[in-house]
Amino acid sequence: MAAENTSMTEFILAGLTDQPGLQIPLFLLFLGFYMVTVVGNLGLITLIGLNSHLHTPMYFFLFNLSLIDFCYSTTITPKMLMSFVSRKNSILHAGCLTQLSFFCFFVISESFVLSAMAYDRYVAICKPLVYTVTMSPKVCLLLLLGVYVMGFSGAMAHTGSIASLIFCADNLINHFMCDIPPLLELSCTSSYVHELVVFIFVAIDIGMPIVTISVSYALILSSILRIHSTEGRSKAFSTCSSHIIVVFLFFGSGAFVYLKPPSVLPLDQGKVSSLFYTIVVPMLNPLIYSLRNKDVKAALRKTLGKINFLRKE
Repeated sequence: MAAENTSMTEFILAGLTDQPGLQIPLFLLFLGFYMVTVVGNLGLITLIGLNSHLHTPMYFFLFNLSLIDFCYSTTITPKMLMSFVSRKNSILHAGCLTQLSFFCFFVISESFVLSAMAYDRYVAICKPLVYTVTMSPKVCLLLLLGVYVMGFSGAMAHTGSIASLIFCADNLINHFMCDIPPLLELSCTSSYVHELVVFIFVAIDIGMPIVTISVSYALILSSILRIHSTEGRSKAFSTCSSHIIVVFLFFGSGAFVYLKPPSVLPLDQGKVSSLFYTIVVPMLNPLIYSLRNKDVKAALRKTLGKINFLRKE
């Protein structure tokens, strides 16, 4: 017998696997991933905050990228870890919608932060003489405001759509988090309209940043090819390489999950893809930007030097 969604008090998260022998190893693996994510992103945030030479538009957006990565990983990972050590990993209906809302907000915000970073690189490489004027603190704040407005509006649209679903007696979510595809599958009414809403908003939330990033890098490439010196080309490419890697990792895995109908992408396969951009990408981002960035490595050495100096005193 079907019941309205308001009477569904809680859901059960199935988690990644139901094989007992894998629970503890996976728990330890993803706990390690989460610790690296927390240390890496909070460390990058601290470095940017403490070092004045990193107070530039590029690192302003990187600061927010790390903050977003930390927040949305924290939204998902602790609850997923519980599924490995508890027999019944339940979540209240309101808690499920809250997790979905925060997850959508941070993921959508990240996609637009990445596009703002691409625009910043375009101005830095193609219009260096007017960079400080074009990317003034006021412009950066307005871009960041736009990022979070898009994140908020997308989160409200997705959460409102899911909140209006009617669920049947079955409350087992075949996922490690409250994501849109498994909740649509759990609904006992037609989800065509909701799937359409998801497709439209995801196309906007992925499409707009991808267009911005593609146009920015097309113009950057055109500008780099006009540089005659090999050293100049190498320097220009190096400033963009970390961002390009992050863009491919984030948008590739996200598009694979959300731009395909559930009938085309089985949920078990979708769980693996979701795992990649919810757990792995936030962990890799600070590593990519720190290991491939001379300024960040110099700031880290400077900060560690100050700490050692204070200890000796």
